[in-house]
Amino acid sequence: MSIVVSVLKETQPQENRVAIDPEVTKKLVKNNMTVLVEKGAGASAYYSDASYEQAGAKVVNRQTALDDGNVIAVINNPGDETLAKLKAGQVILGLLNSLIEPAKMTALAEKNVSALSFELLPRTISRAQSMDVLSSQSSVAGYKAALVASDLYPKYFPMMITAAGTVKPAKVLVLGTGVAGLQAIGTAKRLGAVVSGYDVRAASKGEVESLGATFLTSSVANGSGSGGYARELTAEEQQAQQAELVGFIAQNDVIITTAQVPGHKPPLLVPQSSVDSAKPGTVFIDLAASNLGGNVASSKPDETITTDNQVMVVGAGNLASQLPNSASQLFSKNVQAVINALVVEDEIKIDPTDDVFKGLVATTGGEIINARLRKALKLPELPEPASEPTEGGR
Repeated sequence: MSIVVSVLKETQPQENRVAIDPEVTKKLVKNNMTVLVEKGAGASAYYSDASYEQAGAKVVNRQTALDDGNVIAVINNPGDETLAKLKAGQVILGLLNSLIEPAKMTALAEKNVSALSFELLPRTISRAQSMDVLSSQSSVAGYKAALVASDLYPKYFPMMITAAGTVKPAKVLVLGTGVAGLQAIGTAKRLGAVVSGYDVRAASKGEVESLGATFLTSSVANGSGSGGYARELTAEEQQAQQAELVGFIAQNDVIITTAQVPGHKPPLLVPQSSVDSAKPGTVFIDLAASNLGGNVASSKPDETITTDNQVMVVGAGNLASQLPNSASQLFSKNVQAVINALVVEDEIKIDPTDDVFKGLVATTGGEIINARLRKALKLPELPEPASEPTEGGR
């Protein structure tokens, strides 16, 4: 069977990335796969249609890509109109927002479409690291966050010694020191700022200090959760966290927030009182800003707000898209790793007993198989499946 991989053009506002770049296209073609690219899919990431054709892909319209593809690769959930056109046996792969919109996964299961949702990937399994879109895109976002902050901040980031006097360096506080936070810390340090990192996971201390930053200890005990994330805090813990952060925030010029819990509203780390009392010129970069809320009280997705007291709040939940070429390169390699694991002897096979696929796959064989998604849908636990792969392609 010939595997056909289709790459769709993203339709969400502010989205500039593409799921597969020409370099990965070339590798898929070399592995005897056909690659169909929707016309203009890579344009916002600075990949021309011609560059895909030179890599061996065919540039087609959206309907052809949907009709002929075995695997449909996307960055984000492509929306109801596109999902409705998928057919039994097809595989869709991307950040499908499955825990936020589980009903859409149910609809795909009813159509016998296999949905692989990157936010479900079990990140602590070593084999899954090459597939980890959340980490690769968080790294891009953390880097860009420090650059955006330095651009908006009305003073120097580094200490400057001049004949006219000395300018003190900016003080940067990064809240949440996962992949995005550590990248933000490292970039801010390279720009010359004095940097601190805060996290409820005590294990983060060594990583933060290895980058030359100061680790701020949290009073919240055992904030680590499953899958390498911080867990969702109780209401009492969130109040205690906000109270201890007020003092830290007031001492800093730039605050970059990165705390997210997949499938849940982001924790509020910066209350409105902290925004209102911040010094003029203070910059907040909220990497968790979304339609569900954010880490900063007044942040709004894809908007920069300047308050009455001259404080800037940047809703930067999709910051990786502002570095679309590099972000797409990394995303593409993650997609390639998944496709390589999916294709066995020129056929698409999904093994529901495999530790990686058991986490990554939302639906296959006409059923919701992901445990977290079943819990969100209030479905009973599935019995342990037999080690018989299901075919996910046509």
